[in-house]
Amino acid sequence: MRAPSARQCGSLVLAMLLVIPLLSSAEAPASAPAGGEGADQQDLAKAVQNPVADLISVPLQDNLDLGVEPGERVRNTLNIQPVVPLPLTREFNLIARVILPILYQPDLADGSGGTFGLGDTSATFFVAPKKPGLFIWGVGPAFLLPTGTADVLGTGKWSVGPSVVVLVQPSPWSIGVLASNVFSVFGDDDRGTVNQLLLQYFITCNLPKGWYVTSAPILTANWEGPSGERWTVPFGLGAGKVFTVGKQALNGSVSAYYNAIRPDLPGSAEWQLRVQLSFLFPLKKKH
Repeated sequence: MRAPSARQCGSLVLAMLLVIPLLSSAEAPASAPAGGEGADQQDLAKAVQNPVADLISVPLQDNLDLGVEPGERVRNTLNIQPVVPLPLTREFNLIARVILPILYQPDLADGSGGTFGLGDTSATFFVAPKKPGLFIWGVGPAFLLPTGTADVLGTGKWSVGPSVVVLVQPSPWSIGVLASNVFSVFGDDDRGTVNQLLLQYFITCNLPKGWYVTSAPILTANWEGPSGERWTVPFGLGAGKVFTVGKQALNGSVSAYYNAIRPDLPGSAEWQLRVQLSFLFPLKKKH
């Protein structure tokens, strides 16, 4: 693997500087619900399913892409994605969501071997009401930082764009959509222009004792791709549970998605298996 450039190192340092102050500025977390059962556990499950909830979480999400073309290869992405709510005003929070990916990208030209390293870091900031009504929402900017340690792992561009999340949570459901579109503004002149959409809808049905079933596929569109080869549209299902180990609240889930619509291009995958474990830190309620 080629050593990262000074620009890539600088981008990675910036990504780390985004995370550390956020964690240190957040309000002190409360203890996990005693016993991990009952109403408290159900409330925590619904908070987990709300991207702009008043909840610190540190998800570790592993995505295994199967049937990567050409050659039916396997690609793996481990996302470290802390979410930290920060008080902005008396009525609004700022929800900071950072995703740092650790990638194994198969060598598609040779048919064997691959590249391991860091991908581009995404950072999204939602302004959301502290006491939402029926509709829960958040809006703000999304950034893509060129922290990829190899050309095949990143875009080489600094990108920015809008992001929005809207959801409702009528018991026992959580239904919503999260979307962002980033555009490259500067970066490596030898790399292609970035103009890409990420859209995730989520439908979750909560069950007793912290269990739930969910569908939360991530749809993407590369607007710079060839006509007719821009969209990746998966469909699938998963299940999970909110639970505690000692005093630590956790959320674990497993899901599988089939890319029913995908580009007929190198790097396109047929299936994705997603496994996630989140560390949860409910914030103390002020009276």
